[in-house]
Amino acid sequence: MSTPLNVVALSGGTGRPSRTLALTESILAELGNLLPARTHLIELGDIARPLGAALWRSELPAEVEQQLQRIESADLLVVTSPVYRGSFPGHFKHLFDLIGQDALVDTPVLLAATGGSERHALVLDHQLRPLFSFLQALTLPIGVYASQGDFLDYRIHSEALNTRIRLAAERAAALFADSARALRKTA
Repeated sequence: MSTPLNVVALSGGTGRPSRTLALTESILAELGNLLPARTHLIELGDIARPLGAALWRSELPAEVEQQLQRIESADLLVVTSPVYRGSFPGHFKHLFDLIGQDALVDTPVLLAATGGSERHALVLDHQLRPLFSFLQALTLPIGVYASQGDFLDYRIHSEALNTRIRLAAERAAALFADSARALRKTA
C-alpha cells in the first residue's frame, strides 16, 4: 500500500501578516487539490531566532532540528522566499546552509517568491535556482513570482497569479501521477 506524498513547504518570510505566507499556503492548497499528500508548513519566522543563534547544526534546538529533518525528508519541497535587497534573506540562506549537503539530491522543489514589484521576478532564476542546483535538487521549471500588486490585504486577488499557481501545481503533480494513481486504486 502506498502512502501519501510528503509535501513540505517553507515560507521564508519572518513578518506577519505576510504575502510570502499567503502565497505558500495557496500553492499548498492547490497541490492538495491535485495530489494525495500529507503537508507540513514551516514558517521561517517561527524558528528564525534560534536558527540564527546556531553556527553549526549541532547547536540547533530540537524543534528547529526537527524542521530541518522534515525538509530533508520531503518527497516534494515548496520553497517561497521574500525578496530582500535583490535576493533571499540571510536567515533563509542560513537555514539551507545547515541542510545536509546531499539531503536534497533529486528532491523536486517548486520555487516561489514575493517582491515589491515585477523588477524582482528574476530572483527565481538568478538566486533560488542556483542555490537548489548546488544542493542537487530538481528545481521544477515553472516557478511562481508574486508582486505586491497581486495582493489585497495580504490575500491573493490577482487571477493571473492564481492561474500561475495552478499551472505550477499541475506540473508538480504530474511528476507524481503514477504514485497518485496507485493511491487511488488502494483507497
